[in-house]
Amino acid sequence: MLITLALIIVMAVMLHGFGSRGNQQRQMKSCQKNLQTIYLALEIFANEHSGLFPVQADAQTSEEPLSLLVPRYTVASEAFICPGSKDSSLPTAEPFAKRKISYAYFMGRALTNDPGDLLMTDRQIDTQPKAKGASIFSSDGDAPGNNHHKYGGNYLFVDGRLEQGATRALFPVTPTPGVVLLNPKPR
Repeated sequence: MLITLALIIVMAVMLHGFGSRGNQQRQMKSCQKNLQTIYLALEIFANEHSGLFPVQADAQTSEEPLSLLVPRYTVASEAFICPGSKDSSLPTAEPFAKRKISYAYFMGRALTNDPGDLLMTDRQIDTQPKAKGASIFSSDGDAPGNNHHKYGGNYLFVDGRLEQGATRALFPVTPTPGVVLLNPKPR
């Protein structure tokens, strides 16, 4: 009886545990809702700043420019933490430039950019340009780029459209001149 119970527990953890595919797929959907919330704040910000999304001179991480959104354009600080990551929660309605978030940001974009240009993604493995098919998110579940363990991540485009992708880039990910890819602070 104890062996049967132990096997049931092991199977339940494998099927529904933090790193399971099913759990991460649910987390990816929740992550998309977060990115939609952030996009609304980015769009309001851009409408008040001649169509430009947030820019912070000499920014080294995505926290710096994206923190400009809180609390004026959104108080939903929790949206900046991917539910699939193990990142700590943020205090509501407080700027987070000195804290950690879960998303990469293409600083320097505007509402008038090509709608197919990337604006944000889940944390990437690095900030280097990536050819189509190159690794963009963790393939083994280890940091960096593992918001969704080893099951890929989300892409948010300038027009607010969202896509899910596997661990390899669906298309070339190369910032255009004047655009800088910023990853969040390392864990």
